[in-house]
Amino acid sequence: MKHIVMFSGGIGSWGAAKMVAQKFGTENLYLLFTDVKGNAQSPHIGEDEDTYRFLDDAVANIGGTYIYINEGRDIWEVFKDKRFLGNSRLANCSHLLKQKPARAWLDANCDPETDVVYVGIDWTETHRLPAIERNYQPFKAVAPLAIPHYLSNDGDAYWEKDELIKWAQKEGLTPPRLYSLGFAHNNCGGGCVRAGQGQFKKLLDVMPERFATWEAKEQEMRDYLGKDVAILSEVVDGVKRPLPLTVLRHRAEEQPFLIDNLDLGACGCFVQDESLAEDDQ
Repeated sequence: MKHIVMFSGGIGSWGAAKMVAQKFGTENLYLLFTDVKGNAQSPHIGEDEDTYRFLDDAVANIGGTYIYINEGRDIWEVFKDKRFLGNSRLANCSHLLKQKPARAWLDANCDPETDVVYVGIDWTETHRLPAIERNYQPFKAVAPLAIPHYLSNDGDAYWEKDELIKWAQKEGLTPPRLYSLGFAHNNCGGGCVRAGQGQFKKLLDVMPERFATWEAKEQEMRDYLGKDVAILSEVVDGVKRPLPLTVLRHRAEEQPFLIDNLDLGACGCFVQDESLAEDDQ
């Protein structure tokens, strides 16, 4: 029986993998990481550099077998190939760079009759479980952090993110630096097309050079498609409309009160968008 953890590089997937290791051991434990950086050389494209350091440390801490997959493209190459800029509603980068390669590995190396898939979402995201369970069929999908007392001796019904960080620190690990910089998620270097206004404002404040790369790449896609598209959106007078990162930056400089700093978005790379399910190109 294999236990396969979708290892994202975030503290949630570390916590889930640690729990699975403590419950079942590490002999048949697999930590599967799918990289979104492709062959890009820029430090501002793909995962934050510190994610790879954390992955190495986390694997050494947990044990098991580490599986690294890189499809070969970065997210911006996917957007151009598909002629579609990913956003919080449809993240084709997630589908093509994470979900599809991970599923291909599962189908080639695992048996749905015996093997189990684990994801790192917690109790605050249980509304996402039905889609996760459906998308991994015929494999069984489990979210240890969303199950109270998953470990009989954990002493806590549910784990909060700050508790997971403290647990990792007690294990001698230094969590990914994005958390200490105030980011809610350790995804795509602090950006991510699923992020909200608040997270991109944080990126602008903390890593302006990285924000500038996202802004330039988004504008490049707008020019390439010849359309008024954007990663972010807003509702004005009841109408939803694109909110380009250039506009967000100007607002941060001139009208910061117009930015929704509570809109952080979510990390959902292993939750498949239904409309992308048949997109195998």
